Amino acid sequence: MRNIDTATVEGFGEEWAAFDQTAMTNAEWQHHFDGYFSLLDFETLRADAVGFDLGCGSGRWAAGVAPKVGTLHCIDPAEAALAVAKRRLTREKNVQFHLADAGAIPLADDSQDFGYSLGVLHHIPDTAKALKDAVAKLKPGAPFLVYLYYAFDQRPPWFRAAWKSSDVLRRGISKLPIGPRKAITSVIAATVYWPAAQASRIVESFGGNVDGMPLSSYRKYSFYTMRTDALDRFGTRLEQRFTKAQITRMMEAAGLENVSFRDGVPYWVSIGTKVALA
Repeated sequence: MRNIDTATVEGFGEEWAAFDQTAMTNAEWQHHFDGYFSLLDFETLRADAVGFDLGCGSGRWAAGVAPKVGTLHCIDPAEAALAVAKRRLTREKNVQFHLADAGAIPLADDSQDFGYSLGVLHHIPDTAKALKDAVAKLKPGAPFLVYLYYAFDQRPPWFRAAWKSSDVLRRGISKLPIGPRKAITSVIAATVYWPAAQASRIVESFGGNVDGMPLSSYRKYSFYTMRTDALDRFGTRLEQRFTKAQITRMMEAAGLENVSFRDGVPYWVSIGTKVALA
């Protein structure tokens, strides 16, 4: 049985066709890239390092990784998403594209110098198995970087309650066709994300601490990103969330060691290295 949710895959293909990320400024893209990749030290990789991007989507992260490595395998189960990635990465001659899911990665076991999967594995029915399948492709000692939605483990009860209320909306909106789904989530971006971002910006300008304010990280982002993320958040059929402890256990069970986490938004970005042979 394939470890994939077809409706979710199709939805992401539609999302990346609608928001291919090319409208994002270089400065904002760099801010996002630095946040996700701060734990992966590219200097420790060989110049000819071979690795993979599992769930490459629009290719926005691969665009920053490809120039730093020897070969990058971009893997995605959505044809529409892979088409967007190919257009974006057309000048990168060291990128290979694969239409495949996490349970059928077309790479040999123990063959990759690094790997990463950002914002993908929590949209797969069995996240732990997908993680294990990905780690199997790494060489012993190779790093794997992952971003999984957090379960608000460090947030107060009122914050978690607010999320549960919003999740009711997601379950309904995510079932709509892409047109209404995009329109509704754009309204959410304008009426929820943008005002929350502005409120955080004002509080911060007066010296206040905005870390606990909902959506405060968006004070640094463009409205384009808000629209993209609103569609991602409310337009996705399958979503799972994990605590820091659960992620650690999954990563270790998958064969990773020396697991560490990024301290800050986005939660949770973590990295581990494949257990070396004795």
